[in-house]
Amino acid sequence: MIQTVKLAKLVLSENNVRTDGELFIEQMAADIGARGVLQNLLVTPAKPRGTFAVFDGGRRLRALNLMAERGEIAADSFDVSVLVLKGDDATLSETSLAANFHQLKMTPAQECRAFHHFLGNGGDIAGVAKRFGLTRRFVEGRLRLATLAEPIFEALASGNLSLEMAKAYASTDQHAVQLRVYEQARYHGENPDYVRRLIANGSTRGNDPIALLVGEEAYTAAGGRIERDLFTEAADDRWTDLEILQQLAAAKLEAEAASLSEETGLGTIWPVANTSSWQAARDMDLHRVTLPPAPLTETAVARIDEIEQRIEAICSEVDGLDEESDEAVALNAEYDRLDEEMQELSNPTAELPEEWKSEVGRFLIITTKGEMVLEADFFSEKQLRIERDEEGKVTGGSFQTPTGSSPVATKPSAPEATAPGGKAYSARLFDELSVQRRNILAASLLGDPGLALDYAIFALADGILHSYDNRGTTIKAGRPQDPVSADAVPKGMADEIIAGAYEALDRAWGEHKSVVDRFMAFRDLGDEAKGAWVAYSVATSIEAKMGYASGYNPIHAQLGQLLEIEPAAMWRPTSENYFDRISKGSILDLLKDVGGAELSNRYAASKKTEISESCAKLFAGEVIVEDAIKERALAWVPAAMRFDCDAPGDVEAEDIDEAHGLEGSGDGHTSDEDPNVSGVLADDSTTDEDPGSSDTVSDTVDQEEGEVLAA
Repeated sequence: MIQTVKLAKLVLSENNVRTDGELFIEQMAADIGARGVLQNLLVTPAKPRGTFAVFDGGRRLRALNLMAERGEIAADSFDVSVLVLKGDDATLSETSLAANFHQLKMTPAQECRAFHHFLGNGGDIAGVAKRFGLTRRFVEGRLRLATLAEPIFEALASGNLSLEMAKAYASTDQHAVQLRVYEQARYHGENPDYVRRLIANGSTRGNDPIALLVGEEAYTAAGGRIERDLFTEAADDRWTDLEILQQLAAAKLEAEAASLSEETGLGTIWPVANTSSWQAARDMDLHRVTLPPAPLTETAVARIDEIEQRIEAICSEVDGLDEESDEAVALNAEYDRLDEEMQELSNPTAELPEEWKSEVGRFLIITTKGEMVLEADFFSEKQLRIERDEEGKVTGGSFQTPTGSSPVATKPSAPEATAPGGKAYSARLFDELSVQRRNILAASLLGDPGLALDYAIFALADGILHSYDNRGTTIKAGRPQDPVSADAVPKGMADEIIAGAYEALDRAWGEHKSVVDRFMAFRDLGDEAKGAWVAYSVATSIEAKMGYASGYNPIHAQLGQLLEIEPAAMWRPTSENYFDRISKGSILDLLKDVGGAELSNRYAASKKTEISESCAKLFAGEVIVEDAIKERALAWVPAAMRFDCDAPGDVEAEDIDEAHGLEGSGDGHTSDEDPNVSGVLADDSTTDEDPGSSDTVSDTVDQEEGEVLAA
């Protein structure tokens, strides 16, 4: 109940959770002198009888006592309004905590001590969380802070350490680890992430794929320990017994690999406790296997013959029809469908030859969700070569064992792995010493950027000349894994430039057998020679596209913009690299874009092979056409060959003209003065060279200089 008590009868309770009661007492006394005590104090009966202990309102009590000392009020006669509560220490401590906590004036250190004090008096974490409207994890987090190593907690209490930094140190409950990291990180400024990374060294997160694969139940059952980071998501808890975790994951992966090996009949299934097999394949010196295309079935061959016959019939039926008529539209649509089907039948999916099964394997990896999956790619320790039989059919070919690979050391070599007296170090100790030695070298290399640059360039260059040697660094411009075999891609000017650049490189330094001798010889090269190696190494490391996705990396477009690349200068569409690979409808649309509707209509009834050959000449500039049309054709490249920073979309002919700075419009008109000029010279046009000529565009004339498509 609320009553008044003389100031002289009030004392401070030990259950008052505040420890900063001396703060702002002067200001509090001045405010009470001006306005009085605006809020009653919480008290409980104390000894001697007639006195009361204040467990909430300690600062107000101190301010009143200060006023009494100054003679501003009389302690024996000044009445203070109080609310008298009775209960055990735990109940009173909880009440004090509630009153102070919801005022949002307590420091994190005070909250920590308050929760710790309350629970030390028989409180319950779940009960505290429920009564104060908090989560259990929040309360546990404050309790973890309360058990920080003393120097760290004192820094938090004194304001020399932020709450976020304290949370980072409390991500582990081991005081030895906290203090070690505190000494390492205290001079590096406020960086909680840095602290967490130092603490996490030698552990893994609960949401790591390998942890998800094993599962918390199996891990803890095997004796694995988990450090709860109570200030972040539960997935960020640290699993500290990596050896147990790895053993459990290995057992699970090996069992699955054995089952898949029997199921697939492959020579090997390699289990890898990772989300990618790239590093494992590299470490094992494995070769990616390019599968030969499956031979065409008799059914496919028969269907292709049917399609070719029907396409010829469609071309005959379309000839003479109005292209806008329903019948012509339907026939053209049927043509496109059949052409697409024939393309698919003519390019069967690749398959693994039966004779290769025992020589190849696949990787069993872990997804980011902790699931085991078998990668699609095949690998082999040997180089598998595709051959053709006497009839020209693709066969499995022969096997070639790679040469020049250096054996991988399985044990540390003397003398560095030998302790005083000649006894070998344990593998664990040698591994730890090697990491510390590496860190010393890395820290020293930071002070010599020139040497670091030489080392980086050498690692890139030497990786090209001596791919199997170990250069002591992960820096390597590995050749990209292209989505198609290099032999299957038509060669062009760019390939010749790259080959010429390699021939021009200074490779004399690479003749030394020792990697150390090669490095010292490489350092003697001039800046221009080193620069050439940088350019070649980086240039030949560029990936064709973004993994298995149908898209390009946007940084390639940006590089192209910076280099002001005009793809048309190095690449022209030919039958082999383009026109034979797209549908007839797409070719006709392209002809309309560059030469107008009349040019496109002239080829509507032609066979695709004829159109392809004619287009190859037109876009190579070998056709007699108007200058504007020729310029447009020579400048054209498909969107897939451009280096546009924005993703290419559907563009109208006018947009293409404007992009290339060409005159003329998408309907084939080249000028306002002569709207009747088509994409090529009109049938009724005459020239001095060929008076009265009325040949169609598809006709060809043999001249002494070569075959030229006549207008």
